[in-house]
Amino acid sequence: MIRAVLFDVGECLVDESREWAGWAAWLGVPRHTFSAQFGAAIARGLDYREAFEVFRPGFDLALEREKRTAAGEPEWFGENDLYPDVRITIRVMRQAGMWLGIAANQSPATTQVLRTLFSGYAGLVATSSDLGVAKPDPRFFELLVEELEVAPEEILYVGDRLDHDIRPAAEVGLRTALIRRGPWAMVQRDHPDAERLPTLRIDGLREIPERVAAFNESLASRA
Repeated sequence: MIRAVLFDVGECLVDESREWAGWAAWLGVPRHTFSAQFGAAIARGLDYREAFEVFRPGFDLALEREKRTAAGEPEWFGENDLYPDVRITIRVMRQAGMWLGIAANQSPATTQVLRTLFSGYAGLVATSSDLGVAKPDPRFFELLVEELEVAPEEILYVGDRLDHDIRPAAEVGLRTALIRRGPWAMVQRDHPDAERLPTLRIDGLREIPERVAAFNESLASRA
């Protein structure tokens, strides 16, 4: 049975529209022009950082983040950037006794933002900067299983990407939920793995409590 639910961050909990708009402004290009290159990179299966290279060859994302911070730009995301279904879903799931956590590729600075935003709500906030390994490396998910000390199949990982979330999590044995929102989900929605791999396919987080309850009930009925 599913006993714990772990959430990805970008396009799962956080609407990244403001972040990408900020990068377009930082690069000095029109927002729609940057968005077009960003989408093209994703559609071709490239690393999204390829989009930055189009406008500034040799672009170092980590270094530029530091420059933006030094320039006094606000955090990459905050309470207002959470999708509207985040808080209500977390409350409902906690009331149902479900163990919740957050696990994603994030820098130390954004990891601290997450811990502040979800203090008292998430039993675990684990990021690539904490674990020393990043998705899509399956070791990322293996470390999560070790941290939670439960069987892999008792964990549901919720993410928007087949390549970084669903495939590697399933490889380790986790249950998975593919949330269909954000650029990666739109580009990958017709891929055969989008139907074959996820345990659940959802359009929003509000679906999770009922879907998990139904899934657990179906398993219990077979026992």
